[in-house]
Amino acid sequence: MRILIAEDDPMLADGLTRALRGNDYAVDCVRSGVAADSALATQAFDLVILDIGLPGLDGFEVLRRLRARKVPTPVLILTALDGVDDRVRGLDLGADDYLTKPFSVNEFEARVRALLRRGAAPAAAWSVAGMTVDAAAKRIRVDGRPVDLTPREWALLELFLTHPGRVLSKDQIAESLFTFDEQLSSNAIEVHVSRLRTKIQPAGAHIRTVRGFGYLWEGSDE
Repeated sequence: MRILIAEDDPMLADGLTRALRGNDYAVDCVRSGVAADSALATQAFDLVILDIGLPGLDGFEVLRRLRARKVPTPVLILTALDGVDDRVRGLDLGADDYLTKPFSVNEFEARVRALLRRGAAPAAAWSVAGMTVDAAAKRIRVDGRPVDLTPREWALLELFLTHPGRVLSKDQIAESLFTFDEQLSSNAIEVHVSRLRTKIQPAGAHIRTVRGFGYLWEGSDE
């Protein structure tokens, strides 16, 4: 799951980022409304944590623009404004939940989990060649034997399985697997693909390199 935090208070932003990353979410953080609007216009997220009092563009305007683009991503508003009118305005603009500062980290994490459950598509199961994948349980079997995947390898496998027959570029893979502030080496994508390929090839599933374009998932070797 990839989450965007738009919060201009450095201490709060850092604390929320640490809490979410500690629960294995990929988290990007921006400190202004302009940066939030730009990120949301060009990147895909599973959840937005949006402060109302952002510099540049306030959170209400960021939310209005997001919904005007017909983006259904769940939005949790964080704000020091506790008036009923402010809550109503945020919800009318398309927010999914509202949390007034100060708040407990436990409540914040519970609301995040609830919104991600609400916005998530039903977990799928796949049977490809000699491989079975249970996305909900995060279990994979290759020729009947369980195989361990890292969180990155799971994300990469699900990306391929949900885009069958489509060549995925390195940029598309990076956008799905890495956050803004992660430093990518030139061969980081190749390393992750190679490790996943090694683990699933005994089942006859194949990730083919399309030179100059990216990678193509093939259910079985031809």
